[in-house]
Amino acid sequence: MAAARGLRAGGCYRRRSLSSAASSSSSERPDSVGPGFRPPAHSHSDWIGPPDKLSNLRPIIFYVPPEESALERRLREARQEAQASNQRFWARHNRAFHQEKEEFIYSRLKAKGLEMRDESGQKATLNAEEMADFYKDFLSKNLKKHLQYNRDWYKHNFRITFLMGQVALVRALRWLRRRKKNAEQ
Repeated sequence: MAAARGLRAGGCYRRRSLSSAASSSSSERPDSVGPGFRPPAHSHSDWIGPPDKLSNLRPIIFYVPPEESALERRLREARQEAQASNQRFWARHNRAFHQEKEEFIYSRLKAKGLEMRDESGQKATLNAEEMADFYKDFLSKNLKKHLQYNRDWYKHNFRITFLMGQVALVRALRWLRRRKKNAEQ
């Protein structure tokens, strides 16, 4: 079962890899994942890091087996590309959302003659109905971006699923050949 389990208090998780376990060696691991997020060199699994502050997505460091086939490499690279694309979209989207939300709150409070902070120093807020106007406008304004993201997401995931099927088929055929060869001996 490919269930993730917590390994240490730092928030890193490990899950079983698609690739077959091989000898321990140093794998390609990006430095951009975050401070303190470094799987051990002997790990044979993908590692999932703590959520990114901008995108809220958990970065993955993909295990690279020493004898990775060209097909397995294409699969890993497709997964990395999908992760990077999701990271870029959600970081940009969330940054724009927070900026526009602050501008909306500021303009509404200013229109009411209120300051950003009340007398006690607490940050002033708007009621749910007023915020609903912002959320509706923001979603309407970004509809085309969301539709394009969904199309891209489906493209990435269909490609990944297709490659996963190919990898599984190659592995099954390899296993059957080994089994047949062992039965003949």
